[in-house]
Amino acid sequence: MTPVTDHVEIPTRMLVHALIREDGTVSADELYTVAATLGMSDQQVRLCVKRLVAESRFTHEGRGRKAVLHATEDTTQALTPNADFLRYAFRQDAGLVPWDGVWHLAAFAVPESARTARDALRETLIHLGGAPLQGGLYVCANAWEPHVEAAAHRLGAHDALTLLSTTDLRRGDTREPAELARRLWPLPEIADRYHRLSRIARPRLHRLTGTAGLSPSELLTIAVELAAELTRAMEPDPLLPPQLLPHPWPGTQARKLIARCWAALTERGHGEARPTLFRLYADITREAADRATC
Repeated sequence: MTPVTDHVEIPTRMLVHALIREDGTVSADELYTVAATLGMSDQQVRLCVKRLVAESRFTHEGRGRKAVLHATEDTTQALTPNADFLRYAFRQDAGLVPWDGVWHLAAFAVPESARTARDALRETLIHLGGAPLQGGLYVCANAWEPHVEAAAHRLGAHDALTLLSTTDLRRGDTREPAELARRLWPLPEIADRYHRLSRIARPRLHRLTGTAGLSPSELLTIAVELAAELTRAMEPDPLLPPQLLPHPWPGTQARKLIARCWAALTERGHGEARPTLFRLYADITREAADRATC
């Protein structure tokens, strides 16, 4: 097995999105400073910003390090769903959303002439935690219907969508829920991502809770690294109910570490202007901490 280091690869696009502040702006000076700390070149950042502006995700005002990027409404709103999934994961960890034994299924038959919509709907179902059962049929352990229907409406494929639920799901001779989950979702791969997240979080938590001073750019760098690894771990995670997962589940431990990191970041950065994503994460982890002490 190849040893995993604590180096974090961060796409430039992710860095720009991570630095969106509460007023929807990104400071170019801050962006270039953090990018350099992460080993990114100024040219790399400039090309990324140019693409984001061309895609109408940001507008650009000013030149060089004095420039300011303004996120469009769609770009800012795109941060919220990820925060909602994280909030749900912490609620699962706290045992607040026990499984009711219901499997939720979605089926669709979109014609070849609408291939783009078909592919986008398939990707959405996977992103929402679905697993393919057979062609055009997906299953999820959580009540995903509002999200699926919203996506189908947006893609113009709602008439081709069928939703149903059951407590009697079998694949071959397998019907025990935890065994079905093991067969349907790549749990070892997901677990490995959470193990890596824990390895990334521990040394950064040590720095954040230590006595050494950390500059604003160093704090932002740590926050971006944690956000990037959290995203890598969470994106492929179907957020299965704890009853369907191996015990102990590394996702639970990794999120505890992330919560401690975010609490330390919030304390260290008290009084500093914070990017929107970090404020969302700080609010969610604070809610989780409050529940744990109740």
